[in-house]
Amino acid sequence: MTDPTTTDADAPRPLRNTQDSAAARGRRLLGAVFADLRAVDGALYAAVAATPTPTLDRTLRHLSHAADHSKISFGIAAALALAGKRPRRAAFAGVGAIAVASASANLLGKRLVRRARPDREAARVTVDRHVKMPTSASFPSGHTASAVAFATAVGVVLPPAAVPLGALASAVGYSRVHTGVHYPGDVAAGAVLGIASAAVALAAAAATPSARPKALLKAARHWPRITLGGPARG
Repeated sequence: MTDPTTTDADAPRPLRNTQDSAAARGRRLLGAVFADLRAVDGALYAAVAATPTPTLDRTLRHLSHAADHSKISFGIAAALALAGKRPRRAAFAGVGAIAVASASANLLGKRLVRRARPDREAARVTVDRHVKMPTSASFPSGHTASAVAFATAVGVVLPPAAVPLGALASAVGYSRVHTGVHYPGDVAAGAVLGIASAAVALAAAAATPSARPKALLKAARHWPRITLGGPARG
């Protein structure tokens, strides 16, 4: 008798790495989801660009420009600082939230993601809407982050201001898409970042209750100068 032989079919096979396979499937799925989201983002941008709105174009262009370096928010903060103790606290919280949002958007978000700005000419955004195209990365929207951060922080401390400031922040965010310098996804991310920045600023303010009104007034005197040289870049 001869010993039975082992064929290739009978030889033990290495077990497949099911974990690697699952990870690869997860990466493919995640990539497909992001591709779909980018497609929707681009379609929304194109739809806004293709919709004629001659009555709104000039207003939103001016609003977008006025929001450069958070000029609108700093102006409101300066007025609040002179309106009493609680509005002054709200102004202080709002300015702190702008600082956190601006740093997070410009020093972290834009440098990490490095998304290219939309091709405004290819999308045929009418010249009547144009503002200067920023040179920084597109994601996230710094204007939106700062405006939402200010509105959220001030609204928490001074609830009557929440709705009008929230509406203003929403208009600023939309104006960045309308003028062609941001995709809607950039604005949505900026809004989320703004809310988070407001939460950080409010928590920091709560942890330092020793701030004096004189210190707030001193900061208010510097707001016009900060407005002109602030770091927010789109």
